[in-house]
Amino acid sequence: MQHITVSESFKKMTVKAILSICLFIVTYLALMILALIFTFISAYAGIAIIVYKPTFFTLLVGVGLVAMGILILFFLAKFIFKKNIVDRSHLIEITAEQEPKLFAFIQKIVDEVKTDFPKKNYLSSDVNASVFYDSSFLSMFLPIKKNLQIGVGLVNSVSVSEFEAILAHEFGHFSQRSMKVGSYVYNVNQIIYNLLYENDSFESKASSIANVHSYLAFFVAIALRIIKGIQWILQKIYDIVNLSYMSLSREMEFHADEVAANVAGSEPLITSLLRLDLADQSYNAVINYYSEKIGEAIKPSNIYPQHQFVMNFLAKENKLPNENNLPQVDISNFNRYNKTKLVITNQWASHPNTEDRVAALQKLNIGVKNNKPEKAIVLFNNIDVVQEKITDNLFSRIDYTTEIKDEKTEEFIEAYTKDYRANTFDSIFNCYYDNKNPVYFEKDSLESAKNLSFNDLYSDNAIDTVYTSIAVERDIQTITQIKSGDLVIKSFDYDGVKYSPKQCDELIPILETELARLKEEIDINDKAIFQYFLQLAQTQSLETEYLNQYQAYDEIDKSYDEQFEIYAKMMNATAFINYNTPFEVIEQNINTIYELEKSFKEQIGKLLSDERYQSVITDEIRENLNKYLSEVFVYFSRPTYDDNALNIMMMSIQQYQYIIGRKFFESKKELLNFMVKLTKQ
Repeated sequence: MQHITVSESFKKMTVKAILSICLFIVTYLALMILALIFTFISAYAGIAIIVYKPTFFTLLVGVGLVAMGILILFFLAKFIFKKNIVDRSHLIEITAEQEPKLFAFIQKIVDEVKTDFPKKNYLSSDVNASVFYDSSFLSMFLPIKKNLQIGVGLVNSVSVSEFEAILAHEFGHFSQRSMKVGSYVYNVNQIIYNLLYENDSFESKASSIANVHSYLAFFVAIALRIIKGIQWILQKIYDIVNLSYMSLSREMEFHADEVAANVAGSEPLITSLLRLDLADQSYNAVINYYSEKIGEAIKPSNIYPQHQFVMNFLAKENKLPNENNLPQVDISNFNRYNKTKLVITNQWASHPNTEDRVAALQKLNIGVKNNKPEKAIVLFNNIDVVQEKITDNLFSRIDYTTEIKDEKTEEFIEAYTKDYRANTFDSIFNCYYDNKNPVYFEKDSLESAKNLSFNDLYSDNAIDTVYTSIAVERDIQTITQIKSGDLVIKSFDYDGVKYSPKQCDELIPILETELARLKEEIDINDKAIFQYFLQLAQTQSLETEYLNQYQAYDEIDKSYDEQFEIYAKMMNATAFINYNTPFEVIEQNINTIYELEKSFKEQIGKLLSDERYQSVITDEIRENLNKYLSEVFVYFSRPTYDDNALNIMMMSIQQYQYIIGRKFFESKKELLNFMVKLTKQ
């Protein structure tokens, strides 16, 4: 570790962070001095009034003046008594006696990084690893023991070498003295956050004083007005400190990556970074699967073989190679569907993006000292027991109403695969239709269509064109927001060239021309696709059926846009319900809802009677929608909302969206399945 030096960028961000801390200290001391002076004057005036003329009235005024000063002073000092304790209810502590191999492994990394061994070590269920500690105001001045959290989902997703790199990264945050600055900035952020947002207890105390007498309430109100002004100042400081912290945090990540590369090599950290998104997606897929099984009281005894299956299953679906039972994701796979050339530095991001981290690690190009390709689960004495214990802990928070049924991994695999196939399009289309729709053409427009092979129609180049057009369209929208001022930034990069907001007018026409070219390419390909399958259908005497399938889908597609617009209007019209709103404004907004409901209820009535939609309308949905249609609800009557009426309306909006969305998907899938059928006959 001796040869690792702090980068110039790191030094620059450290200086900015130190300056932001100094700004906070100066501002805070100034506010505290003013508060002390104000409190002294208030207390002196209050006592003087009481002494001068001791009556009940002057007593109340005097106490009110004293309380006003003390409240302001207490507000500024209350963070000292606040301790930020990490919730550990979801964690299970492990010891060296239980897991000697794992602890020896951690000790070796700690020794190499030259930091302290964790005070306590915990296991969690997820795909993550972190070093954490309980912090308070005093932790800025006293040494703190760090704790290590290891996600069992993580060790299920990485090799030993990759796990070594990940832990070295976490410990790397504490391997340099300069990293202490990050801790100071973090604690300053916590102090300001406490003063700005964690005031329930303080406001409760102030309210209890105000409730004693109306005279006291008057002085409490003045104190709260002064505190609002203090918070306004602190909010400005908070933005400055937080931006400094985020900038420094991103540099700290690069530094910790370099530490990890020196311990385990660049490649293990790169491969783990690129796989973890897939691993996390797979873990959440299993969690979501069992979330939908709560009503049936179905759970697994061990979630991790299922997590492993989903990870490898999704990798296979995306044609990713597999080594040692771990999918291998390279940077081209990682960015396959992200074709944007627009780069806007997110100043509020605490981590650099994965692509930048991978590029920095590749530049370091530090070789692997001792490659250990076996899965990290080998570091545990009995991984099955550990996984089962973590699974039990994960599901123990669910209150099942009936007897629990354990689902075997084989049952999960069958059910998950069936559900996946039912909700995705056939892989022969190479993801062409995942984010675009089939296009219907009249037969007489096909004379100019190209004759292309199936492989050409759904080639990687064709897919790239689709996703590039999506990216360009989104980039135009973002740059238009920059131009209008809706998105305020100083500069951005596009295709490696830096632009200012004033140059948006130059760039947008260029991108619009590029988008038109891409859409023309896609249209040519779509026409060739339509003709290709039409010819297949003709050779199999299925032309009429093919055209009927396409036209049925096309009708649903055209209806969907109008249907979704009504849904969007209802969602926008009801958004105010989630916020504190004056009575007059609520009543105006409710009247808008009543107007929109006329066409919305008309659309629901059409769906309920339309034969095409019956396959996606369950008995429960029909019952709720009929109830919504049959009654005239009064959503608000001063001073309260009718929660039951609102719940029925909001559920109807969501169910309406489900019906039109699900029917659109099913219609699209039916057409694509028919096209698959044509290729196999």
